Amino acid sequence: MKATVPDGELVYAIGDIHGRRDLLSVLLALIEQDAAQSDCAKKILVFLGDYVDRGPDSRGVIERLIEGLPDGFEAHFLKGNHEQLLLDFLKDPNWLAPWRRNGGEPTLLSYGVDVDRLDRSGAPPEAWREAFAPALPDSHLKFLEGLGLNCVIGDYVFVHAGLRPGVPLSDQVPADLLWIRSEFLDAQEPFGKVVVHGHTPERKPVVRENRIGIDTAAVFTGCLTALRLANGTQDFLRTPP
Repeated sequence: MKATVPDGELVYAIGDIHGRRDLLSVLLALIEQDAAQSDCAKKILVFLGDYVDRGPDSRGVIERLIEGLPDGFEAHFLKGNHEQLLLDFLKDPNWLAPWRRNGGEPTLLSYGVDVDRLDRSGAPPEAWREAFAPALPDSHLKFLEGLGLNCVIGDYVFVHAGLRPGVPLSDQVPADLLWIRSEFLDAQEPFGKVVVHGHTPERKPVVRENRIGIDTAAVFTGCLTALRLANGTQDFLRTPP
């Protein structure tokens, strides 16, 4: 049986943004134009996480998600592993090194942290956190702390990274939802619902019977992708590379 979303619902799932507010703005405009031509009563945006890191304007991305979405859409915001790294660093500064290795410095810079000074002075991780924590607006912290781990709509389940095969959705652990790769990507068995995910970058969307991957490495390729679901159809909207 072909996977569907409920009648009268139009769903757009947006892949990993990684600090590219410019691409997010272009994609949201494409979505708004597309949705204006639909007679669906309910219009939904699902963001799959990884809003921050690597790209130049993580702060701008968060601001746009909080304050600048098109009118008339219900929105669901999921957590990615990069948001988890940021939150881990705020709780324990010893997460600084893993976060920096995974592209955290552009996020610090986007919030006005003087990364060069901290680096040159050999500042300890605690000093980096002391510089970043007050620069992060309360509304941004609240947004990050409130991110979900999955969202189910019709025959689809939306997550950041994927699901562990053989484990019911209710028993999945956050680490897998945020980080899993090969065990999920290589799985052939059905997951009960079609899994829509990001996390693993590809040049174009990956469509399998059991999963759809829409991380098209926007920060490197300039192509940010949305999956469009309505009336039993699957289509894609993409920013021009």
